[in-house]
Amino acid sequence: MNDLKKKAFRLGWIIFIALLVLTAIEFFVGVFMNSIALLLAISLVKAALIVYYFMHIYRLWRQESH
Repeated sequence: MNDLKKKAFRLGWIIFIALLVLTAIEFFVGVFMNSIALLLAISLVKAALIVYYFMHIYRLWRQESH
């Protein structure tokens, strides 16, 4: 596996783990704290991670290489 693929693979795992951690935090906030504002903030962070990484939004502003 070349270096670029290794970095992309590692970043994918980091994003996945971050989403798992945020989901766990979201669960505990929902069950124990009952804070709608905090739940909304966590959900926005999760949505931003998904849109940025899994939907490849960052590629919109890149120069295309052929």
